Amino acid sequence: MRIGGLASGIDTDSLVKEMMAAQKLPQDKLTQQKAFTEWQKDAYRDVNLSLSNLRTLASDMRLQSSFNSYSSTATGSSVTPETTALSVSGSYKVEVISLAAGAKINSAAPIKSFTNSAVSAKSTDAIGTAGSITIKGSGATATDIVVPILATDTYEQVAKKVQEATAAKVPELRMSFDNTTSSFFISTKGMGGDQNFTMNFSTPELAGQVINAKDAANGNAVITNFSTSTAATNTFMKAASNGSVKFDGITVDNLTSNKTTINGLTLNLVETGTSTITVQADPTKTFDKIKGFIDKYNETIADIEKQLVEKRYPDFQPLSAEQKKEMTDNEIELWEEKARSGLLRNDPILRNAMQELRQSFTSPVAGMPAGSINMLSQIGINTGTWSEGGKLFIDEDKLKKALTDKPDQVMALFTNRVDDKNVGVGGRVYDALNNVVKKLSDKAGSPTSLVDNSQITKYIKQMDEEISRWQTRLEKIEDRYWKQFTAMEKAISQMNSQSSWISQSLGMM
Repeated sequence: MRIGGLASGIDTDSLVKEMMAAQKLPQDKLTQQKAFTEWQKDAYRDVNLSLSNLRTLASDMRLQSSFNSYSSTATGSSVTPETTALSVSGSYKVEVISLAAGAKINSAAPIKSFTNSAVSAKSTDAIGTAGSITIKGSGATATDIVVPILATDTYEQVAKKVQEATAAKVPELRMSFDNTTSSFFISTKGMGGDQNFTMNFSTPELAGQVINAKDAANGNAVITNFSTSTAATNTFMKAASNGSVKFDGITVDNLTSNKTTINGLTLNLVETGTSTITVQADPTKTFDKIKGFIDKYNETIADIEKQLVEKRYPDFQPLSAEQKKEMTDNEIELWEEKARSGLLRNDPILRNAMQELRQSFTSPVAGMPAGSINMLSQIGINTGTWSEGGKLFIDEDKLKKALTDKPDQVMALFTNRVDDKNVGVGGRVYDALNNVVKKLSDKAGSPTSLVDNSQITKYIKQMDEEISRWQTRLEKIEDRYWKQFTAMEKAISQMNSQSSWISQSLGMM
């Protein structure tokens, strides 16, 4: 029990608070240090996120596909072209001879319910007859895929069994039961002649409940063996086939896809017929991509450079809860603005990263042929003065001219590889950014990761433990103070009682 000043008249509560305030100074400093460290961690993570976003853009600048300085137009509807970084200006005649196609089988007629032939079957009905379906591809190494079917299996379950049994095999089938038409639809996932397959049924009844095809030439019996390679005789089947295209008189056949790339030009085959494709230089797309990357780089490093030189105010420490109670909201805001200033001032990780990035942009690119462009300055991209923090400036006319006259050299400047390593500007900048992002993640954690074992997080946990120990220690000290004052109050109370008794005794004499 705490007795506060009943006998002595002392404001014990206020006195203990004042005494504890002195005892709490080490804990308050530790709490302030923790708050500052948390602010610093947030600042590191914000910078990390900015550099990670810039790294994503830099990743594209390593790829030849990002330097597509061509556009194309096509007359005719047989093909839609897409230019690549390796396209060549000119006019090309393209004839689509045939399209690649997958194999297909569907029920020849609507399937009726096994229990009531007057009602169309639904996907949730039981198929009603047991047996097995054997599927075999058309290749020389094809093996039989046997799918057991139970009478209690629904039409939907039969489709799922077939699809799962052929997963990751040739052919890989897609099978479904359609309630609108009461029919199975079966098709191969891939295209090309090697996708043809046969489907055998162990019983006519099972074949009737899946394909429902009749053979009028043989007493209208149900056909139990179906092969997509002979689909011409059956309207409910379609054979798989290869695609074929003629490019400026050169025939390219055995295509297993309706998309192919010839002479740096990607062709999407749409229908049989002839088209004329015109390819011409178009530096706009590449110019916009390079400029967008440079603008983002300038924006990012300008923010980092600002934080590296931002002034630190040591006298303005994070406020405690007690301090905030004595201040207005405006005073708190102004104070914390000073306290948060200079969180990353002269940070060695960021300072070294800025230097590495500048070198990545300004150094000559290795492995370039003699006489070729090997520096950004040759295409109109230059750094300013050191006081401008490594900002890059673009001579737009010079860059556009380089993209128009020497697009291949500009592409190589960013994407060149030596010994299977990307040594171009894009690769160097990406590596530099990747390096600093990793260091910042190790120091303060990644803003995109749920796991944080960073150095600062571990340090904050240590401070939490120390603050907790201090709190226990302070509680013991405060308890000791109260026990001492309580003992004093009890002693004074006893003395007062004795004094009163003595006075009363003397008065009676």
